[in-house]
Amino acid sequence: MIVMKFGGTSVEDAPSIERVAEIIRARLDLKPVIVVSAMGKTTRKLLQAAEASAAGESKTTLGIVADLKTRHLSEARRLVKHADGREVFSLVEKHFDELKKLLEGLAVLGEVPPRGLDKILAYGELLSSALLTDALFERGIAARLFDARELIKTDDRYGSASPLFDVTDQRIREAIRPAIDSGVVPVVQGFIGSSRDGATTTLGFEGSDYTATILGAALDAEDIQIWKDVSGLMTADPAIYSRARTVKQCSFAEAAELTHFGAKVLHPKAIHPAAGKNIPVHIYNSRQPEAAGTTITSETVLCSNPIKSIAYKRPVTIIRATANMIADGSRFTSADDLLRALLDILSKRRAQPLITSVSASTVVLALDSRELRHGGRDLIEAISDYGSATAVPDRAIVSLVGDGLRSDPHLLSRAFKAIDEIDIEMIVHGSSPATMSFVVAQADVETVVEKLHDIFFASLDPRVFQ
Repeated sequence: MIVMKFGGTSVEDAPSIERVAEIIRARLDLKPVIVVSAMGKTTRKLLQAAEASAAGESKTTLGIVADLKTRHLSEARRLVKHADGREVFSLVEKHFDELKKLLEGLAVLGEVPPRGLDKILAYGELLSSALLTDALFERGIAARLFDARELIKTDDRYGSASPLFDVTDQRIREAIRPAIDSGVVPVVQGFIGSSRDGATTTLGFEGSDYTATILGAALDAEDIQIWKDVSGLMTADPAIYSRARTVKQCSFAEAAELTHFGAKVLHPKAIHPAAGKNIPVHIYNSRQPEAAGTTITSETVLCSNPIKSIAYKRPVTIIRATANMIADGSRFTSADDLLRALLDILSKRRAQPLITSVSASTVVLALDSRELRHGGRDLIEAISDYGSATAVPDRAIVSLVGDGLRSDPHLLSRAFKAIDEIDIEMIVHGSSPATMSFVVAQADVETVVEKLHDIFFASLDPRVFQ
């Protein structure tokens, strides 16, 4: 049994879904379970509709919803033509009726609460999964739609919920295994789940990847396949560096580091369920299904290149905090106390630092700017009893990641030589054996990535890169 996840660009229109259907058909003997994201850009449009509704911009809201409904019905009509496969049309009508009522509620409320936003964003996956299920069924593939909210139970951290694995794993096994045994292809929404009290939750950016590995681990799958619009993990983000190459093989540890430091190829948490069960993860391109893609396993692959990929994270804010001096001037408050205070405040806000550095009296944290309020001013005020702090915005973290990083004694000097004209504010090397990170100005990311790539990927090990 395998799990196959298809991202938004893989199901963005009728031709894309037809291509997905043939990819699935070619693997029916492997007993696939399908996880699907919302059609490309749908989630963004739903977010815009929610914000517009809360702001009282009803005309904008109605226009967005009308466009989304027209798009989904249009693609459904291109895919589902026979009378016995028209459940998708009633589901589309039902979902949009519910969506309109929710948006009307936001107009009255005047804000977008996290719980309400999760319920609204979930409609992207509810719509795409209905469309894909009937498209498969009409093409002779016995597909059955399952509601992920009935399978994946989570805490109530809306926007980035964490699964309750004991109950989730049991629900998945009880629902999905009998369907597989009967020859059915289950189709499940990615990205969404529900809390203990039944409220819709979402798993965060690229959450469909996480759904796929949760399902794969619960079902003891032989393989987890992530189908996207890129040919696997790349040596750098092709969106900012066009000469990036495909990484054919990497380890779970390398993939986890890359996603932590910004690589968009997987959800940051997606590796952990697969690694826990030692299930291989493959990343494939749905537009080039014959391409080799990337294989992620527990094995450390021998490679003449010390690093596998360059990741970046932006925007980042650097918090520099110094402990208060005691009144008699003889000693400083412990930096450990200061760090604990910072981490406690961040934990309550469900945020985590990307990088942490501690000296005798100073703590430096690198934080995703999107997780901060008011540029970090409230965080600085919250620790005023422990020390003073400053926030430096508009920064980025660029990270070199590879299992062979420590085996190259000249790696640091080579990196410095490559970016000697760039102002480097902070270097982190040693906290992870597979990662070296540089904090630079946000505007310097493209230049830093290009220069580092030219140095470390001037020649490529053909066993690992393509």
